[in-house]
Amino acid sequence: MGLVTMLLGLPLAPVRGVVSLAEVIRDQVDRELYDPAAVRRELEAAEQARARGEITAEEEALIQRRVLGRLTGHDGGEPPTEGG
Repeated sequence: MGLVTMLLGLPLAPVRGVVSLAEVIRDQVDRELYDPAAVRRELEAAEQARARGEITAEEEALIQRRVLGRLTGHDGGEPPTEGG
C-alpha cells in the first residue's frame, strides 16, 4: 500500500515543496523583523538620518513608533487613547 500511496501523492510533491519553502521564508522574515539587533540598527539609522537632516524630528518619531510597535504588537500609528 505504501507504493500506491507514494505514486498517488507524487503529483502533490511540488506543492509540498512550495509550502515548505514558504514556511522557511516566513520563519526567516520573523527572525529578522523581531531581532533586537535589527531593531536597534533601524533606530540608529533613523537617528543618523535625523542628524544629517534627511528626515524631520516627526518622521524620526514615526519610525521609532513603527519599529518599536513591531515588538509590542502596536501598529505604530496613532497612540492609543486613554479610554481604550
